[in-house]
Amino acid sequence: MKYLLYLCLLLAVLCATTHCHHEDICHEVSHTNLQDGIESLLTHNCDKQGSNYADFVFRFYKQVISKEADKNVFFSPISISTAFAMLAVGAKSTTLSQIFAGLGFDSLTETRIHDIHENFHKVLAVLNCTDVNITLNIGNALFTAVGYEPQETFLQNIKQFYDSEFFSINFHKPEEAKQQINNYVKEKTKGKIPELISHLDFSTVLVLVNYIYFKAAWEKPFDPLRTYEDDFFVNTNASVRVNMMQHDSNYDSYYDQDLSCEVVELPYQGTARALLILPDDGKMKQVEDALSKETVCKWDTRLVTRRLNLQLPKISISGSYDVKNLLKEMGITEVFSSNADLSGISGSRDLQVSQAIHKALLAVDEVGTEAAGATAVILTRVLRPSLTIKFNRPFLVVISDKATSTTVFMGKIVDPTKK
Repeated sequence: MKYLLYLCLLLAVLCATTHCHHEDICHEVSHTNLQDGIESLLTHNCDKQGSNYADFVFRFYKQVISKEADKNVFFSPISISTAFAMLAVGAKSTTLSQIFAGLGFDSLTETRIHDIHENFHKVLAVLNCTDVNITLNIGNALFTAVGYEPQETFLQNIKQFYDSEFFSINFHKPEEAKQQINNYVKEKTKGKIPELISHLDFSTVLVLVNYIYFKAAWEKPFDPLRTYEDDFFVNTNASVRVNMMQHDSNYDSYYDQDLSCEVVELPYQGTARALLILPDDGKMKQVEDALSKETVCKWDTRLVTRRLNLQLPKISISGSYDVKNLLKEMGITEVFSSNADLSGISGSRDLQVSQAIHKALLAVDEVGTEAAGATAVILTRVLRPSLTIKFNRPFLVVISDKATSTTVFMGKIVDPTKK
């Protein structure tokens, strides 16, 4: 009988007021050089070829919209890829090569496999060590059945590379086990995801969890007193009422004539930034088809500072994804079948992944940090004209970390009012 391994991926995102609590892992950052040659495997560096990992986010996005073309999309590629890279520590043969190929890594050798895990280790260390204006916590946990002993090498490696926590749990009492895991998730996401797992099977022996929690302040906060109610056009035939934030300031932006879209960079305080992409009417599919690391690199090199009257809706959306089915269509199939070779975990080929769950939450509002709120700068309207860019129709958002050149989140806002 095949035992079941649940892969649970989750995240919570909240762009609002924050204090940062640094993690112990930060001490590693002083020894981390993201310019090392092997780092190009994971980071999105426009000046180097590197691996195809940077395109994983766009390939996954395109797989999601192939199923839900007209719905909100929001997910964390770093959360999903970290969980499967962690699983790959215990995978062998075709199962291993499929996982890494799906994430954009090929030409596997023992050295390259070690370099991939080392890449994840270093990037996660840097992401977990954000500055005082950002909370970005990424972590992993392994829940094992009472009496079930994974291979010592597997445990050592996921501790070394992924800093995983370990818990022993009684899966013969599935309701209690489910509650224990969900409580862990709830705590790690500050209550934002109270129930990740809806059911567990009696034959479950392992549950692997990856979580990411992000909370940041805009570098240029929106004034809540200027927020007003307006129409957001979900499509040509329907609109919803939204709270539209607005701010007059200098922003780095670019209008892409070839793809017919506006691109605006909204920096957070610290090293994170949001790239907002607003296609012209009827051009969403054209922009989506062109999404790639090369396209984003082109936008980055052509951003120029312009005076903008930026109008952006307040957002509160969530997403829930069956990652298993999405990744199967991206070529990662064996790990979900009875042919799975996860013998690096169990010592024999008696494990397969039965579920891979990803839940996501995005909330965007006007608020900055408490310090910024206490020292608010009053801006008067300048005489020189500003260009109005109004996000009142479906648009894309890519949230990335500049220090690691890593895409942390990606989404499409079709209806800002839909939870």
